[in-house]
Amino acid sequence: MFQVFIVEDEKPILDLMKVIIGRNPYFTITGTFVSPLEALDHLPRLEPDVAFLDVEMPRMNGLELAQNISRLSERTKIVFTTAYKHYALEAFDVYALDYILKPVTPAAIERVAERLLKLHRPVVLNGHRDWTSAIKCFGGLDVRSPEGAPVRFPTRMTEELFAYFLCHPGKEQSKWQLADMLWPDMKEERVSHNLHNTIYRLKKLLKENGIGMDIQKSNEGYLLDTGHVLYDVLAFEKEYDALTGDPKDAEQAERLCALYKGPLLDGKPYLWKMPLEEAHFNKYTALVRYLLAEDLAKQKWLKAEQRLEAYVSLYPVHEEMNRTLMGLYAMRGDKEKIVRQFSVFEHTYRKVLGLEPPQELRDRVASWLG
Repeated sequence: MFQVFIVEDEKPILDLMKVIIGRNPYFTITGTFVSPLEALDHLPRLEPDVAFLDVEMPRMNGLELAQNISRLSERTKIVFTTAYKHYALEAFDVYALDYILKPVTPAAIERVAERLLKLHRPVVLNGHRDWTSAIKCFGGLDVRSPEGAPVRFPTRMTEELFAYFLCHPGKEQSKWQLADMLWPDMKEERVSHNLHNTIYRLKKLLKENGIGMDIQKSNEGYLLDTGHVLYDVLAFEKEYDALTGDPKDAEQAERLCALYKGPLLDGKPYLWKMPLEEAHFNKYTALVRYLLAEDLAKQKWLKAEQRLEAYVSLYPVHEEMNRTLMGLYAMRGDKEKIVRQFSVFEHTYRKVLGLEPPQELRDRVASWLG
């Protein structure tokens, strides 16, 4: 996953870029700025892998900003965004990774991701590939080859079976449990045949797409051997289990939050995922609460706002996080943001839950705006 830094002086365009880049499974947004000078101040702390820079900005344009970023952070790749084609040659004079003409599109962001993946892949330690970001389960299922090409599943059952294995890595699964999950109403002899064929298709697909995993036969069924491939759910579980003690490791907690892109297998109608989805949601929420308390204790108001904004973008009807976010806006006297945030919360609350927002929160918002 690549850490992203966005500098765009037009707020509506910045908001659009946050949505488009945030939806790409390879990117985590760690900082967004309308001021290039403010962006430079935060650069040493954020250390992004890639910076998306608007070319046309007052006081310091994107080309000047890129030169400063390159001087302060050699690791940060530059991507320029502009409405004017004539900047292209100048952009590449400052070693830009890419150059995007506005409006920014998902296809352009995907192109940037592919270029970054080529620069960073394969990561090999002691003869083994220790990390690949080609498989995502948080925020939806996304499976790609090591080259970044989407993997197409031959059947819906093949996809669901792989998703199930990804959520239970290295754990033996009874063939009858798997069969009952996929074909609950089918006769036993047909179920056994279907499961055998689906396992075969899945093993073939993993091999053909160069995904270093395998489905192994066990005494009672099958298990997923992840090999040396580390994907988001597996990495999250490993890191979370290691996150013990008090105080916790804030950097480790940050890495865990960066892995979490949204509900587990979001959009997939798998009944078996529901308890797992809730468990991961609870872990993520606990991590955000811990890091938020750290931010507030250290008076890192901007960081706290960004953390809360990221959370409510995933869970827009979470009352506690919305209330805390609007409270931070109120502390800064930013009534416009309070109005906008409550409007989004109110609309989504009605749409999702079919209810009016709690009166207590309405009263709190009224006091902030009064």
